[in-house]
Amino acid sequence: MNGKEMAMKVRKKRRSGLLVLYLAAALFSVSAFGCAFVNVTLYQPALPLQEKVIEGEGPGKVLVMDVSGVLTYDEEKRGGSLKEQVNLVARVKEELGKAAQDNEVKALVLRINTPGGTVSASDLLHHEIMQFKKKRKVKVVACFLGMATSGGYYVASAADHIVAQPTTLTGSIGTIALKFNVQGLMEKVGVEEETVKSGNKKDMWSPFRPATSEEKVIFQRIIDEYQSKFLEVVRAGRKNMTDSDLTTVKDGRVFSGTQAFRLHLVDELGYLNDAVQWARAAAGVPKAQVIIYYRPGTYVDNIYSKSQGEALNWADRLQQGELLPQRPEPRFLYLWLP
Repeated sequence: MNGKEMAMKVRKKRRSGLLVLYLAAALFSVSAFGCAFVNVTLYQPALPLQEKVIEGEGPGKVLVMDVSGVLTYDEEKRGGSLKEQVNLVARVKEELGKAAQDNEVKALVLRINTPGGTVSASDLLHHEIMQFKKKRKVKVVACFLGMATSGGYYVASAADHIVAQPTTLTGSIGTIALKFNVQGLMEKVGVEEETVKSGNKKDMWSPFRPATSEEKVIFQRIIDEYQSKFLEVVRAGRKNMTDSDLTTVKDGRVFSGTQAFRLHLVDELGYLNDAVQWARAAAGVPKAQVIIYYRPGTYVDNIYSKSQGEALNWADRLQQGELLPQRPEPRFLYLWLP
């Protein structure tokens, strides 16, 4: 067992020991006094971001920022961790804010591995990155790992240069909205839904009845509007894409990294190290330090390390139906849902 593994093991034992002490104190209070009000915080609040130098001597810094998982405003699942998880949008905003205050940060590398997410979250992430570029006048490069589809590509369109692994999946440029029609199921189990509404369209997209033809037209108009917005973002970010390229990619299909390169969806086939080297060269700092922001207690050793504690990955979240309309509101998605 090396030194890092021993340190992590000691920290885990220390946290477990503190939890045992809290619970023991609570049990003692109850047994000694008959009753007690005990306020025990089992989850550790998120701590401020810290900086880790991965490689390089400087001058200058290149920040590698993780954009992975499903793109939503929702709080990330803890996956068994006792640490508070900050949602992706809030964490990206926090990292960009920290980088904006550091004049040594000369370039930004977006490490993207996501199937996409909600329309709103994807748009906001793109907006925040564009605002950071405008404020700091730095170069941004995106690197696609296993997947950068739909909302992931929307976010990457803010970059000046895109590097994709040959085996990545990207594309899925389009918008989707889903709902379940559970009317038949409810009839089978003898449950009836009753709604009192102020207008005949107040319960549009309700899962308790089929959508009318008129309602489908209304929702299609919204889908078309969001699709137009997506294509505008792609056109603005990908100056070398031809009309023919855009016609090919806008039907929602996915592409391998190699196919995406031929269609000018990406600029280069390579890996994260290649993206870092492009960022250094573009910023004119060939020996820049490569940094990652992380929260204390998170394992950070190389450019592929996560910036915060473990959470359920996007496949788990999709499998659990987290992005499906289990709540009343519809969810418009820039998301690849095979």
